[in-house]
Amino acid sequence: MNLMSTVPFGIALLGLLMGMRHATDPDHIIAVTTIVSREHRLVMASRIGIAWGFGHTLTVLALGALIIFFKIAIPVRLELAMEFAVAIVLILLGIGAAAGLIQRIVRRLMLTTSASPANGPLTVHSHVHNHGARAHRHPHVHAGLHLEMHEEADHGLALKMPSPRLSLRRPLLRAFGVGLVHGLAGSAAIALLVLTAIPQPLWATIYLAIFCTGTIIGMSLITTAIATPFMLGAERMLWINQGLVTGSGLLSFAFGLFLAYQLGIVDRLFGATPIWAPH
Repeated sequence: MNLMSTVPFGIALLGLLMGMRHATDPDHIIAVTTIVSREHRLVMASRIGIAWGFGHTLTVLALGALIIFFKIAIPVRLELAMEFAVAIVLILLGIGAAAGLIQRIVRRLMLTTSASPANGPLTVHSHVHNHGARAHRHPHVHAGLHLEMHEEADHGLALKMPSPRLSLRRPLLRAFGVGLVHGLAGSAAIALLVLTAIPQPLWATIYLAIFCTGTIIGMSLITTAIATPFMLGAERMLWINQGLVTGSGLLSFAFGLFLAYQLGIVDRLFGATPIWAPH
């Protein structure tokens, strides 16, 4: 067998496998889990993974090509700052879950300590109902304690009534934006490691493109696998699904805080001599 004929195949296979492995990085999985946790369809979950992969690919290829062909050196503080942006994104993805959990705890405490009798004064209240694409209200009469429960349900329903087209696009756009940030943070490290192993710019760029393809495939498979328990929880027990959604959000929030501390304090992003090594 001709050795030269096996080199391209070896580079392609290595790039594909390394790209799929790169999709399993903890910050990647936590970010897409938080996004996909509210999806109940496996097809949509796969699309979210692909959207994240395309965003990641765009910045990795753009910045990586500049480093490979033009030997651009990324300052240490700038690279740490781009990685710090990932921490901010993780915190923002999880802050909704943290705030929601605090609100539910406070609401439960208020209802528990409330002295209102079960058969309090009657209150006229109206519910939002959907019939097809139209929403209208039906008036009902409730006692005081039940009113708070119905208001909470109506509030949740109102939050879930965006236009169908916007509802479909929002998680995809969010995943694409998160992928952009992740790709921007890892581009310098990936490109420098590729250059170390493959000094020829053309082959390095080809490897980078195949690497990104593997990342897209890997993330699509991962998001599909992650969405499965959320989908089963939603179909069987609502409280299980709610727990998974809240848990994924809190994990994203906590990991974002940890990453921010690691980069800002340990790696001295905000210090005089920042520390960064490609990995």
